[in-house]
Amino acid sequence: MPDTEALDWVEPMLDRMTGGDHTLTLILQLFLVVLAVVVTNFFLRRTLARLEARTRNTPTPWDFALVSAARKPLTVVAWLVGLTFAARILQTETETDAALFEAIEPVRTVGVIACLAWFLVRFVGNVQDGIMAQRLRRGESIDRTTVDAIGKLLRVSVIITAVLVALQSLGFSISGVLAFGGIGGIAVGFAAKDLLANFFGGLMVYLDRPFVVGDWVRSPDKQIEGTVEEIGWRLTRIRTFDKRPLYVPNAVFTQITVENPSRMTNRRINEVVGVRYDDVGKVAAIVDDIKAMLRGHEEIDQDQTMIVNLNQFGPSSLDIMIYTFTRTTAWVRFHEIKQDVMLKVADIVASHGAEIAFPTRTLHLAGAAQAPGHEHVLEGAAQ
Repeated sequence: MPDTEALDWVEPMLDRMTGGDHTLTLILQLFLVVLAVVVTNFFLRRTLARLEARTRNTPTPWDFALVSAARKPLTVVAWLVGLTFAARILQTETETDAALFEAIEPVRTVGVIACLAWFLVRFVGNVQDGIMAQRLRRGESIDRTTVDAIGKLLRVSVIITAVLVALQSLGFSISGVLAFGGIGGIAVGFAAKDLLANFFGGLMVYLDRPFVVGDWVRSPDKQIEGTVEEIGWRLTRIRTFDKRPLYVPNAVFTQITVENPSRMTNRRINEVVGVRYDDVGKVAAIVDDIKAMLRGHEEIDQDQTMIVNLNQFGPSSLDIMIYTFTRTTAWVRFHEIKQDVMLKVADIVASHGAEIAFPTRTLHLAGAAQAPGHEHVLEGAAQ
């Protein structure tokens, strides 16, 4: 018969050795999984970085957009899959049914869906930027507002779809969620009516297109004037001429009149030149020469209305109206052309020996006995 005391001492020792080997094996497995994830992530990031550098200057924007969009989500997916795999090994080896381990599969599924949505959102944004940059390099016109609107709609669609798929994967009924959304949408609509008004106001701006990004807009109804920088779903950002940002809720544009000077076809010169009454006999020749000068001016649009006429007998001058349009619509260039026209008009008046009138006042002195036809007249500059 074997010694019972020896057996009592050996059996616990064997149990401890067996348990120790099991723990060591488990730690080794977890270490190998984490190491594999780290190594995979390292090579994955280097490979994607090289691909991104190679595709940056390719003629098509799609390949760079794809690689650049996949770079960060793929690394997150690698960590997510590796860590959940390690957690599954830990659960199997320890035979534990803790709630934490039960959440492994849902977390991995939702994480992968979120990373896929993240990739698609980044891809849409990269394609949007790439298309605009490519057309700008070619010197082609681009409708930035339309591109922004399409990009935003695609991103919103991706996010909504991802949320619905994630809910379905977690065991929620999509039909029930949509039904709840339809009922709750009424309450949300009343609570967020201003938000919805701004959303639909932005939608109307996208559809009606009274202005686009880059346009100069102004409103005679509100103190709004400047260059449109961004059209969002709730606000439109306008940069005023003193370089201050002006944030206008989109619902405002459904209630006010908006002028878009950026879409004008010409700029108008509308000036009045006063000539002295002493030069009344020279007015007709002056008018003819001004018309000839405007008709020969290369910056004046000859297809638009042109009026040069004696317009009225003013208090101290004979007023000649000059009404014409320039070819350019650029603000700075317009003022240069207007200055040139006005200086040439002054030269024409001077070339006829006439003078441009200034405000004067004539005083008739009454009470003194004078011969018929003779008066004391005092002329001078108006005070």
